[in-house]
Amino acid sequence: MNSSDTSKTPDSASVRRPQFWQVAKRCCQIAGTVDVAFFFLFHVLGSPLLAWVNVISVSMYILAYQALARRRNRLAITLIWTEVIVHAALGTLLIGWDSGFHYYLLMFIPALFLSMPLRGALAALVSLWGFYVVLDVVMWTGEPLQPISRDALLAVHLFNLSVVFAMFSYLSFFYLKIVSSAQRKLRKMAATDPLTGLLNRRHIIDLAERELARFQRNLHPIGLLLLDIDHFKSINDNHGHEIGDKVLVDVANCIKAVLRNHDLIARWGGEEFLAVLPDTNLEQARASAERVRQALMQQRWCFDGKTVALTISVGVSEFQEGDELKSAINRADKALYRCKDDGRNRVEVCTDCEVTV
Repeated sequence: MNSSDTSKTPDSASVRRPQFWQVAKRCCQIAGTVDVAFFFLFHVLGSPLLAWVNVISVSMYILAYQALARRRNRLAITLIWTEVIVHAALGTLLIGWDSGFHYYLLMFIPALFLSMPLRGALAALVSLWGFYVVLDVVMWTGEPLQPISRDALLAVHLFNLSVVFAMFSYLSFFYLKIVSSAQRKLRKMAATDPLTGLLNRRHIIDLAERELARFQRNLHPIGLLLLDIDHFKSINDNHGHEIGDKVLVDVANCIKAVLRNHDLIARWGGEEFLAVLPDTNLEQARASAERVRQALMQQRWCFDGKTVALTISVGVSEFQEGDELKSAINRADKALYRCKDDGRNRVEVCTDCEVTV
């Protein structure tokens, strides 16, 4: 069984939100490219101070990108925050509020909650709001320090608006991707057994009920296998639970390899597995169970340097007309107990066709 990596990183957020830091690196690249464009734009517009500010900005984004690559995320965020706040403030103070440099501050709002814990994000959000309000009030009560022509100001405004619109669109797509990925992971966690990767008990019951409803409509045969690892408790007792977990994973993989892709396979509980075989009659289900049993016997199992014969017992049944899922599983369970009574390592078919609800 794979052990989890418990090594610590310089910033815990990088462990919780690795995708965010990948996008942060991409944003550094985009922002650096935009600042290169600003360098030439402000030279053309006759504002050399703002032009050379962009040289410093590009240098800061390069340093932030390198910090992210080395997982020094706290340093990178500090550099990005400093660059955007100082650059937005200088641009606004020098050529005016209508330049649109303040738009870049708004981009921090959604990013805050992905890059830091909630309490820190809220504190940063309040600080950002305060800075934004102060900058707004200053520009309401004062004039730009280095005004440019009206047409040039419009060009800068449209450029900033377009860049921010494009970056918001990119970030929105990223956030949607994160949410969709999280939903898929949650659905998978709700439907699968975390150890073996098979369906869990609750989910296979839901899927088996659907198969049963389909059976009641068209009477296509559906087989059931209830599989139990023989003497599994002694494996845990003699070799430890880590070896026991590995056995469960290997047995689950063996069952998946032998059965068909559209068969439903679940960890039913402990060392038991349940398989629902659509379009499979009782004799075909018995043959499938026998193939699983033979495959496990042919596999070489070594514990503590000793080869051990690991076997499985399988009870087989099929849905009957007017059946319920519980009764079909009970018949497979009855056949499984017959296997154990007869010495294990065998396949038994339930020949009792009475429906017991």
